[in-house]
Amino acid sequence: MTEYDQNFKNIAVIFDNDNLNNTLGEIIEQNGLKQIRAAETEKYPHVTFFFSGGREKKFQGEKRILVPSPKVATYDLQPEMSAKELTEALLKEIKNQSFDFGCINFANADMVGHTGVFQAAVKAVETVDACVEQLVTTALENGYTIFLTADHGNSDYMINEDGTPNTAHTLNPVPLFVIDKVSKLNLKPGKLGDIAPTILTLMQLPVPPEMTGALLTK
Repeated sequence: MTEYDQNFKNIAVIFDNDNLNNTLGEIIEQNGLKQIRAAETEKYPHVTFFFSGGREKKFQGEKRILVPSPKVATYDLQPEMSAKELTEALLKEIKNQSFDFGCINFANADMVGHTGVFQAAVKAVETVDACVEQLVTTALENGYTIFLTADHGNSDYMINEDGTPNTAHTLNPVPLFVIDKVSKLNLKPGKLGDIAPTILTLMQLPVPPEMTGALLTK
């Protein structure tokens, strides 16, 4: 009924995919800047194909880092997943200041949260906390501004009211932290669609008309 892959030829579809123009990655490319997309296997499509609006091809100046996820039956057996290996790869890029914009995803809190194993979720979040601390510290030392957020919750609500494990995504609002060594930003409540235009504004890049979100800075 719809096109799942552009490589499939001579197939009639009922619903065409929307062609998204002027995504964040595209604006980065148009301005001659470098970008990096990094995740382990479980979240790699999210920082590449999905983040690029359904585009498989790399943008000019885009580098991708794929770290293999561990081979386990369920991730409660290894809640650290590959966060440490991903962090090590990113620290090298940050220290070399090899990119102007980076999209990075840690899979732990989501993938381990889906198992419903509380203590494993705790370990997953502790692992991400330690990795994020390293990345933020090094990024600040190298002049980067960090946007730290999530697209949904999972490990934030692990036990239902009846005592059974919760394995689904949550509907709780997600936090957004903007961490910068220079500017003192005041943020206002908003939505995920506001983040991209806010990033472009802070990078002093044009915000395209397709981005209808508001600026999150007061």
